[in-house]
Amino acid sequence: MVASFSTSMRILTRLQQTRRYRYNLLPLSSSTSWSNNRHYFSSSTKQSSDDLQNKKKVDQSSSIRKLVANDGLTLSHFIAGSTTTNTKLQSSGHDTTSLSSDIPQAVEIGTEFDDIELESMITDALSSSTIGNDSSSSTNNNPLDRLGHQMINNEEENGNNSLHTLKFHLKTYGCQMNVNDTDIVRSILLNNHLNQNGVSSSDDVSTKSTNETQPAVPLRFIETNDEIQADVLLTNTCAIRENAEQKVWNRLRELRSHDRNYPLSSDTTTTNNRLVEDLSTITKELRKQRQLQKKHNKNQKKDTNNINKKKRIIGVLGCMAERLKEDMFKDGTADVVVGPDAYRDLPRLISVLSAPSVNPKTSDEDGKHNTIPTERAVNVQLSLDETYASITPIRSNPNDVSAFVSIMRGCNNMCSYCVVPFTRGRERSREMESVIEETKRLVEEEGIKEVILLGQNVNSYHDKQGENKKKRGKANNVEDHNTYQTSNDGFTNMFRLRHGNGYRFADLLEAVSDISPELRVRFTSPHPKDYPPPLLSLMAERPNICNHLHMPAQSGSSSVLDRMRRGYTRRAYLELIHDVRDLIPDYVAISSDFIAGFCGETEEEHNDTLTLMKEVQYEQAFMFAYSMRAKTHAHRKFEDDISAEVKNRRLNEIIDCFRHNVQLRNTEVETGKLRLVLVEGESKKSTAENRQLSGRTDQNKRVVFASDACLMEEEVNPYIRHLLSRDNSVSMEPLLEDLFSNETKRPTKVGLERGDYAVVQINEVRGHTLKGKALWRCSIQGFEQLRGHQPACW
Repeated sequence: MVASFSTSMRILTRLQQTRRYRYNLLPLSSSTSWSNNRHYFSSSTKQSSDDLQNKKKVDQSSSIRKLVANDGLTLSHFIAGSTTTNTKLQSSGHDTTSLSSDIPQAVEIGTEFDDIELESMITDALSSSTIGNDSSSSTNNNPLDRLGHQMINNEEENGNNSLHTLKFHLKTYGCQMNVNDTDIVRSILLNNHLNQNGVSSSDDVSTKSTNETQPAVPLRFIETNDEIQADVLLTNTCAIRENAEQKVWNRLRELRSHDRNYPLSSDTTTTNNRLVEDLSTITKELRKQRQLQKKHNKNQKKDTNNINKKKRIIGVLGCMAERLKEDMFKDGTADVVVGPDAYRDLPRLISVLSAPSVNPKTSDEDGKHNTIPTERAVNVQLSLDETYASITPIRSNPNDVSAFVSIMRGCNNMCSYCVVPFTRGRERSREMESVIEETKRLVEEEGIKEVILLGQNVNSYHDKQGENKKKRGKANNVEDHNTYQTSNDGFTNMFRLRHGNGYRFADLLEAVSDISPELRVRFTSPHPKDYPPPLLSLMAERPNICNHLHMPAQSGSSSVLDRMRRGYTRRAYLELIHDVRDLIPDYVAISSDFIAGFCGETEEEHNDTLTLMKEVQYEQAFMFAYSMRAKTHAHRKFEDDISAEVKNRRLNEIIDCFRHNVQLRNTEVETGKLRLVLVEGESKKSTAENRQLSGRTDQNKRVVFASDACLMEEEVNPYIRHLLSRDNSVSMEPLLEDLFSNETKRPTKVGLERGDYAVVQINEVRGHTLKGKALWRCSIQGFEQLRGHQPACW
């Protein structure tokens, strides 16, 4: 295998130097023969079959080395010595006596090789050459002998060999909605081959080129984690702040630079895998060549070379694509730009870029059109009804215990600083039944233990299609839904079209929590104005609806909130916080968003934000310096008059204030308490010697704890309930100590796995991260029963 790898490295080095693959066995010359539209490539210096038969045999490895031409690797190096080739030619009625077993002089490129024969030709050539010549290495252990299996097997499984396979890579920036959108894009691409035509039918598309586009190429997509190996590089983007966009621009320039330079890694494993990838590319290109040669004559050889040299496709998805549109094509950075409502059209756009285009300005003397690749494609059409409800997202990590479920898209709030209404369009909600069906599938088929309901303004959800359907539970009795009720008198709505019957967010939340009492339900991102009392009451009643509320304040100053068009004052916001803590008697965690340095913000207004943070004592916060966004109300009406230095200073003060308060808050309310933690897996700092697990509490706080075996709920809960029933004033600490130390009870100990719920006692606070000790494995219902006996411990 050592010799095999060294030869592979030499060939790979040659590939890197030339970056050109030649698919004819020998250079075309004046002696090239053409017959019956089949192409025969032969040497310009022909030899008779007798001369070849009488030729002295030479060492096979030496023959192979002589075949390596000065201008790079040719197909002959991979077909040399293939008995499949000779057999095929004989069955076609051609004289194969002139073919040496060492150096084939002619191969019929137009012959109809099937996929298995094509694979056999290459693997036979590899096994007979110095690339796979190490007799001590078995075929199964040599990755080069398996180079075509994945691609060919994928085609055979679907019964359609006409589809062209592309590898894609996805990277995501931004919020949870972008993560969910990436899962939707993944599903669209991976299921594209199920469409018989391989393309979608959408008229909302523009292909930007000087060419008249030809029909798109049917495609099958395979996802890869290696950016270097990907044919299509897709980046799902965020446009909420300038810093987020700058990260995307830097990435796109880096990808284009890699595409031009095509660097190779010196790492042995990566290099070997890359060689396999290069040979797989040859296989695909050979199939493409033989199809083209059936339809075109020798005058189109130049066009074929242009197609083979096509660069990788770099695509921009999401909010940044919608905001900047064709500006994303600047400097040739992107090839395809797709907005958040046009993901269904992505396969077609990629297919158009993968197909040749006709340029009438480059016609030859006979009137034949030369073909060149389409330059770019864009679809940024916003929709009033697209929710992707019919698409089942494919998650990047199916082992996660939590999953996002999108329930609505778009936003109508029109806050003056926010670009979301312009990048994601108007609000529209999925039908409640489709949300329930997706959640049930996640629970029953994928074993999900926690769902996060997603939307730009998730608690303004309104399924108008449910107007005439049976109402669910008492949460529907909100003045018959004839008018939308906000949480307090101090809140207003910018958008007025919220009237009408149908299902509201409280209805949906109740229905999802009914799916399983052991399913945790969260939601994000809400708006403070959409917390009506029935919603808060429902959260207090249901133990599987998490006691965590995201209430983005953005500022603590009423005057700034007015310029932001948030629809509430500081006083109204604080009254809502008090209502939440009154209506939900159990400990509820509150998180928020804050913007530093909004237009015209004074030092006094900035101090109002700091005092609000101290008064509320947030458990989590997302803090940013203001970034002016085009098209927004602030962009049209205000001036971004706060310097970058002042913004950064105020942002640092907000961050310091939060860190100080969260340490005090968690030390006060968490130390010594028992929390039900959903185990998500090993912590980032876990080692083999010190294995630690990580999970989140009901309040969405991360907890790290040792992976030592703990007790079982079936033994712990009855014991504790028995003792507390006699005296509920007994402290939990001695009860647990007695249970763990009493050898006569000999409780059973079990290990914890991802997806388990565990009762963890918090013994250390580090900011918003907690540390503790796992006591026993438990369920949501069992935990809730114990809390009812002695709530002070929880």
